[in-house]
Amino acid sequence: MHGLPWAIKDLAVTKGIKTTFGSPLFKNNVPTKDGIMVSRLRNGGIIIVGKTNVPEFGCGSQTYNNVYGVTANAYDLSKTAGGSSGGAASAIALRMLPAADGSDMAGSLRTPAAFNNLYGFRPSFGRVPLGPTDDVFLQNLVYEGPIGRTPRDVAMLLSVQAGYDPRSPLSIAQDPAQFAAPLDRDFKGARLGWLGDCGGELPFNPDVLEVCRSALASFEAIGCIVEDVPLGFSTERLWKSWLVLRSVWAGGHLIESYKDPTRRELIKPEIQWEIEAALRASAIDVYNAGVVRSKFYLSTLKLFDTYDFLLAPTAQVFPFDKTIHWPMEICGRKMDAYTRWMEVAIIWSMANGPAINVPAGFGTAGLPMGIQIIGRNHAEFAVLRLAQAYHEATRWTENVLPSLLQKA
Repeated sequence: MHGLPWAIKDLAVTKGIKTTFGSPLFKNNVPTKDGIMVSRLRNGGIIIVGKTNVPEFGCGSQTYNNVYGVTANAYDLSKTAGGSSGGAASAIALRMLPAADGSDMAGSLRTPAAFNNLYGFRPSFGRVPLGPTDDVFLQNLVYEGPIGRTPRDVAMLLSVQAGYDPRSPLSIAQDPAQFAAPLDRDFKGARLGWLGDCGGELPFNPDVLEVCRSALASFEAIGCIVEDVPLGFSTERLWKSWLVLRSVWAGGHLIESYKDPTRRELIKPEIQWEIEAALRASAIDVYNAGVVRSKFYLSTLKLFDTYDFLLAPTAQVFPFDKTIHWPMEICGRKMDAYTRWMEVAIIWSMANGPAINVPAGFGTAGLPMGIQIIGRNHAEFAVLRLAQAYHEATRWTENVLPSLLQKA
């Protein structure tokens, strides 16, 4: 990576460079040390030219905050870039950066990639060591990973980001050089399960499902067998467990700031809602939520007994107006939380395994959408190989450029 211009996501602690987390509470924060992932990028030879914008503390898949404002979509400047890696995705799509680091809890690597016609990869838990943090044994929902214009670029970046670090004791001790190996593979006969809208349990913009379903033909063109498959687990049950686990992590570390009225008023309402939920949650609530997540993970193993990979839409709506904080309803169904519209990505956050967004095409309004390729736990290399084969059959990132680049 020697000599590559780079902008670090503003959630990643970066020595000597203002790191705000998108929050007025940290608008003048300049760390004295790098996080693990940032240190690896520096050692790989990058030249840091700045930071990429995020939602406040990464909460929500709409990149706006009261420090730097809103990040626009590369394909329509009136729309959101998604989030929380929205600044990274928009910059890559507009060729301002060759690739970028990001992080993902509820789809923060995948949704902005889908919204900007890119590849965004959430790896398995522990593949990229997070931190160092004060909650190393508790943090198992946020994973760092890569975004790029091709699966090969994503794999190259992952080969630098990944690898064991003792400061992240649950990180994976496998050689990250495996991701720098050739990705070519014949997928004739590979079985793929298409989950769609989970049997109608999740609401979707109809055009989203149409674009994603049309993209299935590209998997079939490279030899895959694609079949409809039920999730086999209640999405509502999984959602309720997510709410508990999410609030405890997203709100727990901000409780002291919340208790101070002068600092509380600097925190956006959605995060205050998370903090209040964290304060209400009991240890038994967290335990029970973890049990549901564990049962869901075990149920996905049954799907992988039949299918080599699973496929699902990456988002339930197309990029929306950047002045809207989050969609309040989808097809008449009200969203009861600011992350509810991201549920199709959250499901696979709860499953722990690797999931990559690949471009699926464009809707009638000319806005991008993506599909998730989901693999078995620790099967990052296999997922990248399928993504590469799909990329060679579609070339969306090369064939459909943002209008700003077309005019250049």
